[in-house]
Formats: sequence, structure tokens, C-alpha cells
Amino acid sequence: MKINRDLRWALVLSGGGARGLVHVGALCALHEAGYPPPALVVGASMGAIIGGLYAAGMSERELKSYVLDKLDIAAVLESPVFRIEGPIGKLFQTGQILGNIASKSGIDSGKKILKIFEELSGEKNFEDCSIKFLCNAVDLCTGREVVFHSGSVAKAMRASMSFPFLFEPLVDGDFCYIDGGVADNLPVRFAREYSASLGISRVLAVDTRRWRVLPPHSFKNGTQVVMRCFDALIHVSETEESAGRADLLIHAVDKSSPFDFSRKKELVALGEAAVRQSAAELGAFFGSGVKAAFARRGLSSCGIHIDAFWGGQCA
Repeated sequence: MKINRDLRWALVLSGGGARGLVHVGALCALHEAGYPPPALVVGASMGAIIGGLYAAGMSERELKSYVLDKLDIAAVLESPVFRIEGPIGKLFQTGQILGNIASKSGIDSGKKILKIFEELSGEKNFEDCSIKFLCNAVDLCTGREVVFHSGSVAKAMRASMSFPFLFEPLVDGDFCYIDGGVADNLPVRFAREYSASLGISRVLAVDTRRWRVLPPHSFKNGTQVVMRCFDALIHVSETEESAGRADLLIHAVDKSSPFDFSRKKELVALGEAAVRQSAAELGAFFGSGVKAAFARRGLSSCGIHIDAFWGGQCA
């Protein structure tokens, strides 16, 4: 099918911690396939970070190069507990983590990460971005979800990725922001709300998670329990209506821990594989003409889920 290179479309990127690195691979594969860039990028948590840097001007190649060659999560985080390995490291981690959560609102203040975001984004505001960008967070004071569309891109990314317990909330004036994934880990509805004003006709979403029933012995430590609680919160809040609002939904999923950045190469490759495996569906999404229009009717009726780890399926 012929690609509509003038198509104005929106890209929605989910949260997922380290799993969100699949978004880098997805962006690279979409670019390599010759599809036009999105007119709008919407992200939550890690999706907000990748989407924000992309909207602020980092190319797909630059994002991939940074993640694979420069990203050192231990150097990014302030606390030394993330740099010590082995039994002594685990003992130190336990003591410092307990001390931090007793006296602070998170293990890491997030100040160092904010500075890195400012450098990578060129200290741009939303209004300066070459691509329209939105991301979400939750205000602990009011309990309301907040959508960022103006001001500092770096500060908005920092707010959206404030995972409870790990990072201190971002306090800004009368607001106290935590991870946007708490309210909506795949904020397709914001893409839809802004579509009319931006002339956007189609929405593509990339999700890094798929709910699975697990046996009781799966939860062997506190971190796994906390993460499962967070996933359960997202799962309970999701509805068929919200998931179905994307014209094409691609799942790039594997069993990685959200905190395991050691597999960044595999995760980027997973995002690339997910896009390549959905070539036929993407052809319909970006296609022009009657044939593509009929093919898109099939997409909207069932959605496409590409699990690069377990094999693709249509749900």
C-alpha cells in the first residue's frame, strides 16, 4: 500500500521503567520504514522521557546512540546503593533504603536526573518543540491527573517519571507530582482530545506491558510485590474503551524487570522487532487509498498486539 506521507498522526508511548526503552527501538524502526514523523507525541513516565526528548529535537539515531552507548543508570541516580553489587551491597541497600524512606519522600531526589533532562532537551519549553508534546503526572495534593503542555519539558518529564518510593515527588509551587502511570499508563485519550485542533486523524500507541496471571511463588521479594501492586493498579484502571481508542495498538513486551537497565540493547531491539512484525498493520495505518481504508477497518475493530517475546496475536 502507498504511504500517505502527509498524514498527521499521534504517537502514544506507555510507561514501564526500563521496559520503556523499547520506545527507542520503535521510533528507529518507524523512521527506517519511511513513515512520516508524528504531529503529536503523548507519553507517561518512561514514555514521557523518550517522547519528550524526541519532541524536543533528539533524532531516533541520537536517542539510540545515547541509550546504548552513554546511558549508565548507576551514574544517573544519586544514591550509592545503586552502585554496589554483591552481598555487602545488598546489606547496605537495605539499611540506606530503610533510612531514606523513614526520613525522605523517596530514595532518590531526582535532582541529578532533572539536570540531565535539561541538558538533553536543550532546556526547551513545550512551545519550542518541533513536535507537539504532552505528558501526564498525578498531583498528590489534590489527587488529580495533570497534563503538561507548556513550560519546561525537562521538568514535565521529571514529574511524569516520579515513581513512588524510588523518586521523591517533584514539588512545584502548590503541586506535588508523582508518576503519570498511576493515573493512566497509556494516555491515548489525551491524543484524541487534542487531535481535532491539530488536524490529526489517526493514533498509534506502543505499550510495554500486558497483564498476566501469575502463580503465588512469583513474588519473592518486596520489590516484586511493589511492582505487581503498581501493575495491578494500572490493570484495574484500564478499560476496553480507553485501550480501544488507539487506531493501532502495538505491544512490545518481555519479562524484564522495570528496574533492569542492563538489558537496554535487548529492549531497544525488542521495540524494533515489534514494529517490523507489524509491517502489514502499519501499512494500513499509514496507507492511502481505498485498499488501505478497508484494511484500517480491521485494525479499529480488534487492535493489534505484538508481543515480541511471546509471539504476536490479535485480541
